[in-house]
Amino acid sequence: MATSPDMLAEIATAPASLAGPSGVLPRQDIRKLVHRGMVRSTSGAFSESQYQPASIDLRLGHKAYRVRASFLPGPNKSVAQMLADLTQDEVSLEEGAILEKNCVYVVELMESLHDLPATISAFANPKSSTGRLDVFTRLIADRSEAFDSVAGGYSGKLYAEISPSSFSIKVRKGSRLNQLRFRRRSSGQEEAEGFRVSDRELREVHRQTALVDGPATIRNGLLFSIHLGDAEGEIIGYQAQRFTDVIDVDRVSGYEIDDFWTPIPAKRGRLILDPHQFYILASKERIYIPPAFAAEMAPIDPAMGEFRVHYAGFFDPGFGVGAGGVPGSRGVLEVRSHEVPFLLEDGQVVGRLAFERMATEPDALYGAIGTSNYQGQALKLSKHFRS
Repeated sequence: MATSPDMLAEIATAPASLAGPSGVLPRQDIRKLVHRGMVRSTSGAFSESQYQPASIDLRLGHKAYRVRASFLPGPNKSVAQMLADLTQDEVSLEEGAILEKNCVYVVELMESLHDLPATISAFANPKSSTGRLDVFTRLIADRSEAFDSVAGGYSGKLYAEISPSSFSIKVRKGSRLNQLRFRRRSSGQEEAEGFRVSDRELREVHRQTALVDGPATIRNGLLFSIHLGDAEGEIIGYQAQRFTDVIDVDRVSGYEIDDFWTPIPAKRGRLILDPHQFYILASKERIYIPPAFAAEMAPIDPAMGEFRVHYAGFFDPGFGVGAGGVPGSRGVLEVRSHEVPFLLEDGQVVGRLAFERMATEPDALYGAIGTSNYQGQALKLSKHFRS
């Protein structure tokens, strides 16, 4: 890839060292990775709006490969080698194209990694708007044995696996469906361990700065529960309709809710999930993520119910700050039951937040940048729908 003159100038003036405390890298440190050419783009340039407080948005490249099945390349193969065997069709994204629901696509991303330091690894997750559209998106790297994870020292291309579930979507070159985070570890830390805040530490954080707008239930992370209504008839969620039009992922506030979703009114504080149907619901708790931390929705114990409550569950530093600094945003939950109908009752624990320390606080928090679409949210669909 040819490096633009502007990028060469940035690299020449970049800080000499990437050393620092362990933890999730803030956006000013992600800029250092870009400036030093460790994160590159096929376009040679990055948009300012790609930089989130603790991650960078990834952009789709020019072509989608429709494949027979999801895959991991394993330690001895590249993604390109796997695509040569599994591709059924190639779709140009230059002018935009429709990705059909219940099909699997792989798209090479515009961003790639080059000589990532051995002490810095990368982790991906879908953007919030992607999860709320029920689009299953995962990152794949060459020679990887796990999705959404890139080991320290990696050099190579990055790919997005995309599988729309409820709605067919229209995407194009430059569309953003997932984002990449970076963790810096110390010499004594394992690559994927040692970052999560312990329950003891989390209780102390909550004592100093409230993480929820009530008592905090902390057990292997911060537990949260489901909100199913304070009054009969209150809209407590939405169920995806089965036969709808296509959604353009780059079209903000372009669609009527009733054309894609069925509102769910509160009924005696309970809701029975239909198997394989997709719901948008909200947490009972209002949440706040202090500037020195990031958080991620972690899988709940399967013994508590065979359902999933998140597809895009990363919370940036500063998410949820309300008036006077109190927790002000509910967690919006993307919910799907598995094989059997499942009864939820108001206040039932459905998930947990795992907290990680930032290496340093970001130079801009969630809510202070133009792409903070969900600050102060209650029950809220993705940004594509008119309020």
